[in-house]
Amino acid sequence: MSSYVLSADDEFPHAPTAEPHFNESVYVNAFDHARRWGGWMRLGNRPNEGYAELAVCLYLPDGRIACQFRRPAIADNARFAAGGLEVRVDTPLRALTMRYVGDLMIVRDPAVFRDPKTLFASPTVPAEVEWQHQGTSPVHGGLPAHAEQETLYGREFSLGHFNQHTAVRGRLRLGDELFALEGLGWRDHSWGPRLWQNILFDRLYMANFDERHGLMLLKIANGNGVVRRGGVLQVDGDYEEITDLDLFNEWSPERDPTAFRLTVRTARRTARIHGRVLNCAPLRNRRAIAGRMVESRIAECFTEFTWDSRVGYGMTEYVEVLRDGIPSGYPL
Repeated sequence: MSSYVLSADDEFPHAPTAEPHFNESVYVNAFDHARRWGGWMRLGNRPNEGYAELAVCLYLPDGRIACQFRRPAIADNARFAAGGLEVRVDTPLRALTMRYVGDLMIVRDPAVFRDPKTLFASPTVPAEVEWQHQGTSPVHGGLPAHAEQETLYGREFSLGHFNQHTAVRGRLRLGDELFALEGLGWRDHSWGPRLWQNILFDRLYMANFDERHGLMLLKIANGNGVVRRGGVLQVDGDYEEITDLDLFNEWSPERDPTAFRLTVRTARRTARIHGRVLNCAPLRNRRAIAGRMVESRIAECFTEFTWDSRVGYGMTEYVEVLRDGIPSGYPL
């Protein structure tokens, strides 16, 4: 049985531990179901390395992707604010606001994400985006309560982690264009040592169907290759821990996910869920480890989910180390 400890103080920055790759990360996503647009933002502080990981990725109604990825310098882990991206905690473990002011690149062909030089040559426009998140579910996770308790992503990737489904209000000003957002989302917060390459592969699903129904599902293998399954279904506002997860993927010729079928079991029910990828940004992360460069593919996909008669929207994220250019989890 999962056992975690969490307090309101965990909403705020933690003292960095000695690991060179200590990271503290706040992530949010949000989607307007009626206007069919949204995306995600993330700020990951790496104070022992002197920079933060800034990511903004927005999937617009006409298929364009407005995005930015930077590594602004930081001196410490005192706050979540760098490079124009800022997190404000409004009510601990209940409500927060994330805001970005700066340029966004405009991408019309997702294939350019495979070549960073081409991506960063994309045209840019000044932008401002702000999302106000209000929790619609319990908070799930925290610090492991005992040494035997595995963390969600594995102790090689993060120690503390919590997440929550949310209702979201916000807006995006993109040059002369204005996009309102009245929708639903998901957020997480994690801290501890993080190397993306410590995930051999994972498949993460985050979706909302309405304010009382959603999901967060994870299939993951860390360095030892052992596959674990975890996550929750949100049913009538409460969380049900999953006991099993079956997954079947469909792929593009470039080995990006295009669709999937999930069978999820909890102590109370079995759910069959279909997913259809609407737009995908195939990102990457590279890190020199033991004298060699190791590259991971991080596919970030705007996805439509169907659960019985409910249709919802959210994110599908596939992280995996590349071996001779092939994702290590493919075709599972």
